[in-house]
Amino acid sequence: MEQGLTHLNASGDVHMVDVGDRLPTRREASARGCLQMQPTTLEVIRTGNTPKGDLLAVARVAAIQAAKRTWELIPLCHQLPLSGVEVTIEPDSSLPGLILCCRCRTTHNTGVEMESMTAVSIGLLTLYDMLKSIDPGMTLGQVALTHKDGGRNGAWSR
Repeated sequence: MEQGLTHLNASGDVHMVDVGDRLPTRREASARGCLQMQPTTLEVIRTGNTPKGDLLAVARVAAIQAAKRTWELIPLCHQLPLSGVEVTIEPDSSLPGLILCCRCRTTHNTGVEMESMTAVSIGLLTLYDMLKSIDPGMTLGQVALTHKDGGRNGAWSR
């Protein structure tokens, strides 16, 4: 599955890959990441006593918006018509913290890996922003693609 660098032209200059000759296929990608925090911060979230309101709802909306705007944030990404974006945020006492997962879907000429990973990153940053007043030592981490399907390379899972 090893391929050359497709974002370089024959002269070695960076360019946006032309995907116009590829057939549109159903594409899907999932990613996950975590926000590690103090156990007391996780308890504040579980009880719903956060100082800025429903932070999980705000983070889900931020993640969805980030997926939709990935092409504006990552220089060589194509603008994709997303057919679906699902975001889940679950507490994890073993971290302690929150696990944020995002699944993006489209039918297009290129994949949605960057959309799912951008959504996770922005969702986690939103959670951090809304909780930093009570726990500035939180850590964002482990953002990774967990699954992709569609296109010429088919399915892949971590």
